[in-house]
Amino acid sequence: MAPGGDLMGAAEDLADQFLRVTKHYLPHLAHLCLISTFLEDGIRMWFQWNDQRDYMNLSWGSGFLVATLFVLINMCGQLVGCVLVLARKFVPYACFGLFGIIFMQTIAYKILWDLKFLMRNLALGGGLLLLLAESRSEGKSMFAGVPTVDGISPRQYMQLGGRLLLVLMFMTLLHFELGAFTIFQDIFGMVLTILVAIGFKTKLAALTLVAWLFVINMIQNAFWDIPPAVPLHDFLKYDFFQTMSVIGGLLLVVALGPGGVSMDEHKKKW
Repeated sequence: MAPGGDLMGAAEDLADQFLRVTKHYLPHLAHLCLISTFLEDGIRMWFQWNDQRDYMNLSWGSGFLVATLFVLINMCGQLVGCVLVLARKFVPYACFGLFGIIFMQTIAYKILWDLKFLMRNLALGGGLLLLLAESRSEGKSMFAGVPTVDGISPRQYMQLGGRLLLVLMFMTLLHFELGAFTIFQDIFGMVLTILVAIGFKTKLAALTLVAWLFVINMIQNAFWDIPPAVPLHDFLKYDFFQTMSVIGGLLLVVALGPGGVSMDEHKKKW
């Protein structure tokens, strides 16, 4: 076997060993990371209630009542959804509620016209799609009787959709600059995201992305170094927890596997 093959095999063995050790804890960690941005945003709305309400009123001229209702729905929807996910109760309904929150915020905060934030919101939706797929694997009745297509169940299509949406996060991290390290970082990240998207060496690629994204997040979004009174603090905090949610989605990819619509699955038939 070539040296590259030995290295890849050793890396896959290491990933398998990691999964064996953490298999009972990894899903819980994934859930916590995944809902972290919703939890943080819900708590922030509680403490910044007046600011959020006034922002909506000024931005849309919606009036006091509508602005208050918007903040209330966002705060309660996110906090209740997080509690249900962590408690593993009515998870599909919690996911659909959180999908609704993402859609509502995309419109209300005009994220639809900001490509970077739109791609990050779509990546966050990919994480929720994987959580929905996991709930189906646990036999939730919401999906009972849903037919399969060519032997591929809806859960497997959810896993595919979740993987494809998750990698959008990494598209927002590409710099396209001429520095040697930046070029390496862009190529390295692009290769890993393609592997996750097509489902090839999926668990190893996803684990590597988790480590890489965690390091980048700690360096680039260190909101704790910025005084709370400075606006940059809130921007970095928002990016930090949204990135942690995408990390949670990638950990679900590791825990669940790539699903039936992937090269890893098709390799078994070769």
